[in-house]
Amino acid sequence: HEMKYSNSVTSDRRKNRKAHFTAPSHVRRVIMSAPLSKDLKEKHGVNAVPIRKGDEVIVVRGLIKKQTKAPVEVVKVYRKKYCVYLKDISRQRNRAGQPTSEVFLPVHPSNLVITKLYMNGDRAKMLALKGKKQ
Repeated sequence: HEMKYSNSVTSDRRKNRKAHFTAPSHVRRVIMSAPLSKDLKEKHGVNAVPIRKGDEVIVVRGLIKKQTKAPVEVVKVYRKKYCVYLKDISRQRNRAGQPTSEVFLPVHPSNLVITKLYMNGDRAKMLALKGKKQ
């Protein structure tokens, strides 16, 4: 059994799960990061960034991978449920006595690769800072 490197960090499963599922929104943003595609990695010098509405992604793992071939746009980032919703990835919801409605299927950001970044001033600054560090 190896020694821990830092006494200020716990490796207790219960504590780590509690920290994950009760994390505040600004921490969840960082947890919900997705890796960048090869060309974006080379361009910005960054491996992964927090996912954002407007990014274009490809699904690389999970059941939804079969439904998509081309890059799809992120419609909503749902931090409370640790998932993102993608354009055109949905199914019909049938409820007794009510009209059918279309619902998005949740995808975890770790199953995605970002192919095109939604750019604004803050994001460009963040990428420049992150790229310098590495």
